[in-house]
Formats: sequence, structure tokens, C-alpha cells
Amino acid sequence: MSSRKIKRIVQYCALILAVICLIYGAAREEVVMVLNKAANICLECIGLG
Repeated sequence: MSSRKIKRIVQYCALILAVICLIYGAAREEVVMVLNKAANICLECIGLG
């Protein structure tokens, strides 16, 4: 196998793993937690929190 083909396989495996992690996080409703934390940080930065 050429190094280019190995690199391509590793890239696809990393992409698949990232998609699986995104789906797992969304299933655990972590998106809501992250957005709440981001909103709190923004409100604290502008002095409303």
C-alpha cells in the first residue's frame, strides 16, 4: 500500500469517529448543556450575569 492510500484511510477513520462522537453527544443532549454554558459566559462577559 502506498502512503497516500494509508493517509486516506486514516482520514476516513477519523471522520467516521468524529461523526460517531457527535451523534453520541447529541443523543445525550449535551448540545443543550454546551449552549447554556456558552450563553452564561457571554452574559457574564457583557456584565448581565
